[in-house]
Amino acid sequence: MNRRKFLSYIGCSCCGFVLNSCSTAPITERRQLKIIPEANLNAQAAQIYEKIKEKEKLSDDTKTLNLIKDIGKKMENSIGEYFYQSNLDDPTKFFEWEYILIDNKKIKNAWCMPGGKIAVYTGILDVTKNTNGLAAVMGHEIAHAVAKHSVERASRGAILNTGTQLIDILTGGKLSQVNRATGMNTVGLLSQLGIMNPFNRKQESEADYLGMIFSSLSGFDIRETVKIWERMKKANKGKAPPEFMSTHPSADNRIKKINEWTNKIILDYPPINIS
Repeated sequence: MNRRKFLSYIGCSCCGFVLNSCSTAPITERRQLKIIPEANLNAQAAQIYEKIKEKEKLSDDTKTLNLIKDIGKKMENSIGEYFYQSNLDDPTKFFEWEYILIDNKKIKNAWCMPGGKIAVYTGILDVTKNTNGLAAVMGHEIAHAVAKHSVERASRGAILNTGTQLIDILTGGKLSQVNRATGMNTVGLLSQLGIMNPFNRKQESEADYLGMIFSSLSGFDIRETVKIWERMKKANKGKAPPEFMSTHPSADNRIKKINEWTNKIILDYPPINIS
């Protein structure tokens, strides 16, 4: 079989595979590629979460932890009820929600693993300032899990890795030669800058949008969201990398979009009535 025929067969096979693996993100209906089983990632995340609880110093601030759990519970219920009332599949139906507060003032962060495993670092509390601010951050992180962004990233990474290996074989190892000559993973870097980073920025923006919706549905004031990112921008003191080098949108772009979304989300997604 000549190289052209081989490429056409590979292309057709990949095309069919990709089309059969497409789905859409909840609410935004953005097309997604998901070929990695969600259950596998959830199981791995649960194991990693247990190791983190053993390794990290957990805060003894029960008042703040209870506030985190209270915000989380409201979002759990509101998200589930929203999809139920909309007659849509609930993307959180297999989640096993859990919350921890990690005692680390240097880290201004929070995250939500696949399956609803959530951690908040005490350092982010200096930025959130209040309940609505904390809800804004948690809503954003929960949105990543609800939209299956980890599944999507893992799937795209697998496709990129396979595609790179195929190209290297078909070009007689040209890509490997470039990497050896430059002393770096040139193709990997270009893929990161040209494909994965813009893709991840799209996910971050989607998480901002969905997080505001989930916060609003849960009865929190999402007008605090823009203030969070203004405070975060000030805390970073201009140290953020250029947007094209980052997986996150720039603070200015983020603030602009949040301002554009706020009033419409308040009107379209008021606090949900849970029967």
